[in-house]
This record gives sequence, structure tokens and C-alpha cells, in this order.
Amino acid sequence: MTADEAVVFMREDCHVCRAEGLGSRTRVLLTVGEKSVVATLYQVTSDLLGHGEAGLSEAAWEKLGVAEGTAILVSHPPPLESFRDVRARIFGKRLDERQFAGIIADVATGRYSVVETAAFLTAGSAFPLDEAETTALTRVMVAAGQQLRWGSSPIVDKHCIGGLPGNRTTPIVVAIVAALGLTMPKTSSRAITSPAGTADTMETLAPVDLDVDQIRRVVENEGGCVVWGGAVNLSPADDLLIRVERVLDLDSEGQLVASVLSKKVAAGASHLVLDLPVGPTAKLRSQAAAEALSARLIAVASAFGIRCQALVSDGSQPVGFGIGPALEARDVVAVLRQIPECPLDLQVRACTLAGAILELAGRCPAGAGASLAAETLRNGRAWEKFQRICEAQGGMRQPPVAAERQPWLAPATGTVTTIDNRVLARVAKLAGAPAMKAAGVDLQVKLGDRVAQGQPLFYIHAETLAEIDYALHYANVVALPIAVAPDDGKEIA
Repeated sequence: MTADEAVVFMREDCHVCRAEGLGSRTRVLLTVGEKSVVATLYQVTSDLLGHGEAGLSEAAWEKLGVAEGTAILVSHPPPLESFRDVRARIFGKRLDERQFAGIIADVATGRYSVVETAAFLTAGSAFPLDEAETTALTRVMVAAGQQLRWGSSPIVDKHCIGGLPGNRTTPIVVAIVAALGLTMPKTSSRAITSPAGTADTMETLAPVDLDVDQIRRVVENEGGCVVWGGAVNLSPADDLLIRVERVLDLDSEGQLVASVLSKKVAAGASHLVLDLPVGPTAKLRSQAAAEALSARLIAVASAFGIRCQALVSDGSQPVGFGIGPALEARDVVAVLRQIPECPLDLQVRACTLAGAILELAGRCPAGAGASLAAETLRNGRAWEKFQRICEAQGGMRQPPVAAERQPWLAPATGTVTTIDNRVLARVAKLAGAPAMKAAGVDLQVKLGDRVAQGQPLFYIHAETLAEIDYALHYANVVALPIAVAPDDGKEIA
């Protein structure tokens, strides 16, 4: 975590530590001229540092703008007043907009350590935020960063709440609706708990770290983009929260709603379509859960003047074949190019979502959107538009290919009865995704397929055989990714 967190290393017997009573993991204020940062102190007992020397993490180094040998002032930071509200929230007190504003301001300016940020996120998970709190948190997260205004309407957007591997519809949807004249400046996240986020996948095809001026240029020229929202300071506190959520493997409903909608509001969206997959191993396990989350998302979106529609979709199995940035990018390109072997389930979902956007924005009559989207794929306009967007973002790339791959074989001849989204996502992560862009899982079957014993059900892609062995051990010993019902009727489990 020190790549993202401000950290200072000092000797345990340093005179500053003794004089100020500083212990390991104490929060300290580092000052150089007009610049300052609150950092976590780690103490060393070896001669790695000399007396009077300090070492800084990359994040602290960059924020202070120091060079080797620069003198820094170390002192106690001002009291973290907002953390009183976090403690109150832990013990069941609802917070208002003013209190959330104090917390988010301190998070955004780096005054919260990873531990304090984790406490805030956990407080909103164990004792869920209500609608008023969610709206208040969304509002202050928007106010903490930049906001894009486009001077025209409609500005369309879509979002999937996640939990469904391979569901990489966004690049396809952007290409379709932009080809049909709508404006869709899509800012996307990197993975939180999944093997790939949209930004991770898109990054294998084109640059995504664009600044605001570059985004405006791409959107003005092409009508759409697919970029990483964290590069443009839209709801910046959310990106800091996401880093800790990733470590906690936590994605609570209130934080999810505020995270999603703060980015949409900041990006200037006026019309929004949401994809809510439901399945036994998806993030949402029931229709009732989907309806509750849908109602919360629509209610909070309406408070910001966004017209919102939520679509409940099938989350019983992964979408497409690839799970992991480069493998998902391969599927996206296959659909856009209309390659005969492209994953039809990914194509249908993308057309359904694009069609809903086209109808919501008044670009076509009700019920005609999906067919118009499909025709835009068939006639090549979506693929042409996608290539133009990639070039405008800095040039189209060829996704990388993993150095190693090995199959996971069917245990018996029979029928595929279960594909576990969470287990397959975990296998892909153990193989190295999303950090290693080419790593992941290449699925070979769908629910209901007939398979023969020893047939590859999926391939694990990784950079090293050791990573493949690690992922295979999990799939073979710890959890079952795919269940097959043998012809004798006794399911392998």
C-alpha cells in the first residue's frame, strides 16, 4: 500500500522521535516550504538510515516535491476532528451532509490513514447508509473534485454494478451510441474486487489516463471516450476509498451507490442506464435485492436531475469467454468486428444496454433500440467509431498475450450445471489479473453445454507457471469453478 500512501521512515532512536514521543504507525505532518503532507511513520532499527535521515514513500516524495538531501520538518498533525464522526457512525449514529463533508475532505487531502479509511468504509457496511446519507455522501464526493459540463444534452452514460466476470459491454456500448450521434463521455474505474475493471480492459486497447482537456478534445471530435476516471480528479475521494475497498474485498451498497453516482454527476451525465446482474454467485443474489438497489440508485440519481433506468439481467454465469483485461479486450474487439466466433451473449447484452440508452435519450422509439444497436454493429459503423475513439485517445494497441497457459479439464462426461462467478474471478486474480494485463481465465463452455471427460472447460493464462500452479491449486483443491452432471446422474462436486 505504500505506493499510494504517504509514509515516512525514521530511526527508532532518532532524536525527533524521542523528543516528540513518536512511535511506529504514528501519523505525522511533513512540511517542506509551502508543501505539506500527513504521513504514517514507520521506524527502523538498522543502519538503513543514518541519524537525522528520513526515507519517504513515492507518494510522499511526489507530494512534497523533494530532492535527495532536502530538509523536512516533522511535527504532530492537527487533530483529525472528522474521525469523531466516523466513531459515532460505528456506534450507530446517522451522519448528515456537513459531517460527511468533513470526512471526505480529510480523505481527499490524505489526512486519513489506510486504517482510518477502512474504519469509515466498514462503518458504512456493517450499519448500512440510508437514502438520505447516501445522497449526502454522493453530493460531497462530487464537490470534492472537478466537474465536467458539456453545454448540451443529452449526455448519456451506463454502469454495471459488477460481480459478473467478463461483462465488458461498455466499450461496445460507447461505440454504438457515439456512432449514432449521442454524446457519451465514459469515465470508468479500475478493478476493485474483480479481475478487471473497464479501465483495465480498455487500457490494453488505448491510453486511458487522459486529462480533462484531452477528454474534451476526444469527445468533441468523436462523441465518446472510455477513460479512467481517476486520472481527471472526478470524485477523487472515491478513488482513495476504492484502493482500500480492494484490500478489504468490500463493496457496501451505500458506498457503491455514492461511488457510481458521484462519478456520473461529476462527468455531467443527464441520462443513465444501469445493469444489475442477478445470479446465485453474482453480487446480487435475488430479484428482491436487485429491486432494492435499483430503487436506491434511481432515487439518488433523481436528486441530481439524472434520468435513470435500471435493467435487471442474468448473472448466472460469466459473459463472453475472457476474464481478465486482455482476454476481455479480445472479446470486445471480436464483437465490434463481428467475427463469426464472437461471444454472442456479450453482443446481445451490449445491444440491450445500448438500445435502452438510445430509447431513454429519445434517439429511437420505445422497443426499437436493441435492433438499431445490432444493426450499427452489423454495418460496421460501431467498429469504425471505436477505432476512431482509440486513435483520438492516443492510438489503438494490440492486447498482450500471456506467456503461459494451462487447461482445467472436465472431471466427467456430462452436462455443465454450474459456473461459479466468484470462484472463476478468484482463479483469474490468482493467475495475476488485473495487475498482469494478459493474465486471467479463458472460458470454453456455458451452462447446459455437453462436455467429454478430459475436455478443457477453461484455460488459465499467466506470465509464469508458478502463478498457474497457484491458480490451479485453488481450482482443484479449495473451490469448484464449474460443476458437471455426469451421464450416470451423479453430479461431480
